[in-house]
Amino acid sequence: MPPRKRLDPTAPMTMKELKDTLWKAADKLRGSMDASQYKDVILGLVFLKYVSDAFEERRDQIRADLAAEGYREDQIEGLLDERDEYTGHGVFWVPATSRWGYLAEHAKGLPAEAGRAAQTIGELVDGAMDHIMGSNPSLAGTLPRIYNRDNVDQRRLGELIDLFNDARFRGDGATRARDLLGEVYEYFLGKFAAAEGKRGGEFYTPPGVVRVLVEVLEPYRGRVYDPCCGSGGMFVQTEKFLERHDADTQAISVYGQEANERTWRMAKMNLAVHGLNANLASRWGDTFARDQHADVQMDYVLANPPFNIKDWARAESDPRWVYGVPPAGNANYAWIQHILSKLAPGGSAGVVMANGSMSTTSGGEGEIRARIVEADLVSCMVALPTQLFRSTGIPVCLWFFATDKTAGPRGAVDRTGQVLFIDARNLGYMVDRAERALSDEDIARIADTFHAWRGTPSAFDAGLTYDDVPGFCRSATLAEIKEAGYALTPGRYVGAAEAEDDGEPLERKIERLRGELLAAFDESARLEKVVREQMERVRG
Repeated sequence: MPPRKRLDPTAPMTMKELKDTLWKAADKLRGSMDASQYKDVILGLVFLKYVSDAFEERRDQIRADLAAEGYREDQIEGLLDERDEYTGHGVFWVPATSRWGYLAEHAKGLPAEAGRAAQTIGELVDGAMDHIMGSNPSLAGTLPRIYNRDNVDQRRLGELIDLFNDARFRGDGATRARDLLGEVYEYFLGKFAAAEGKRGGEFYTPPGVVRVLVEVLEPYRGRVYDPCCGSGGMFVQTEKFLERHDADTQAISVYGQEANERTWRMAKMNLAVHGLNANLASRWGDTFARDQHADVQMDYVLANPPFNIKDWARAESDPRWVYGVPPAGNANYAWIQHILSKLAPGGSAGVVMANGSMSTTSGGEGEIRARIVEADLVSCMVALPTQLFRSTGIPVCLWFFATDKTAGPRGAVDRTGQVLFIDARNLGYMVDRAERALSDEDIARIADTFHAWRGTPSAFDAGLTYDDVPGFCRSATLAEIKEAGYALTPGRYVGAAEAEDDGEPLERKIERLRGELLAAFDESARLEKVVREQMERVRG
């Protein structure tokens, strides 16, 4: 059944219309290839549609501006192809045969003509990707060229082009188009992560978890780094944080590395869509085998490393192992030490880890953790609720590190020799039976608690002050942590929540409970007598 035509095909689509239309497109390929393959196909087409729509919108604006200035039509046509008029306004240059209108016109392919062989729609799309990369150096080596492969049904691909032709990323300027596509791209990443199950976790961290990291760290300016950046969600949320606070998005420099080629390409597209000029290195690569930003110290690190990796590039002499050589069978403390090695003076980091990292003693990990604690690098530990990740059932926590906890620009309260523990396991709400999410209030509660503890400018502006809250948060000393065997599980420190006072006087409550207990004993004796009588009757 063909998609229902919209009443006004020139009007910008609502977000729901856009998502519904594009997810229908994904469904068209679902039967002929696996989730990871159709993810690449669909996201590539979404990106191609976006750059083309943004280009055409800028073209219309140039035409209107020139006409208003009194230029004749022939003069306007001669000026419409000035590349600087596009690239200077943050719009990618799109060659004529890469524009969506051209592809939609030839959705069934190009027939053979004199001196030219027939071309499938897949060949045309691959060519469009080539030409866009050739015209925009920042996209070199990024876009997928997979549309003419044997496993891509060319008839279905043509139908996809037709369906995408009804999706408009236009209407309110290139920035609006970028915002729309950015949201669609993130929506698709989440849907594909759910479809791919465990592998989906390789490129996708739930936005709520990323927001906790960003809101706690408050990366307003400086170098922001993710050593295993997946599809770039940490950077996107950093940009959103800056926008929410009306801060300069150009005040940060983004650095990342990703080991998986397809995920690296996905990140490059995602960040391009959001207008982030990120340095993800010239190609993908293993962070342990070769740090591609080895000479750069970072002001902020945000990361969700793969949990409990057993097969990793381990070299015992690696200078990053300042606090001890990580065991061959688990890379958790390799990630932690790599991240610590990247922090500039005054730098801070937030890292997602499996809960076991907080208390493990196997393979020397306990000794490594003890040295990190004694170096006073841990600022805060957060235990998160279960079921936040569809890709894994492993409970997770957040480690926050700081190279300087003295009073200064990052906080007016000297927290040297202290660690804040937050037990957030009871926060969140169920989206469905399988997935939990953190609300805006949950995220704010965690971040506000940290900021109040540290005495940050944002806490001062909001009038926040810190107090231990039994069952939720507590500031512990290094001596207390040492006494606990250097375990960093928040539940060990925050204690139990205080019971609410119901207003009943203690003497009356004791008497009432005594009466209820005696009544329960009497009822138990009565039931025992009944059971014995029934058993005697059966025996007789």
